Amino acid sequence: MGQRHADAAAALRPTDPQRRYLERGLSEPGGKLPLFDRDGRAVAPRTIQACIAHGWAAPWFNNPAKPDWLVCRLTAKGYAVLGRTPPDQPPRDAGSGDRAPIRSRPKNREN
Repeated sequence: MGQRHADAAAALRPTDPQRRYLERGLSEPGGKLPLFDRDGRAVAPRTIQACIAHGWAAPWFNNPAKPDWLVCRLTAKGYAVLGRTPPDQPPRDAGSGDRAPIRSRPKNREN
C-alpha cells in the first residue's frame, strides 16, 4: 500500500483558491504567503490550513500584534506542486565556508 499512497499524494493538486494563495508566494522573498487576497480580503483560514496539511505551506513566524494571523511561507513541496523549484537559499552562516579564516600578519615592529 505504500506505493498507492505515494501515487495518491503525487496526484493531489491544489484547488483554485489554494493555487492562487500559493502562487502569490512565488514573487515574495522567502516564499512568504499573503494574509490577504488581491481584493484585500483575508485569505480563508481553511485554505491556509489545507495548504499546511498538504505540506505546501509552513508556518513562518508568529505575529505578536495579530496572533490569530498565520504567516506562512512556501515549502519545497509547495514550489513543486506549482511546477517550480525553490530558489537557492544562502548558507545559514555566510561567514563559515570551506576556506580557512583570513588572519592578518603581525606587524613588524623593528622601527
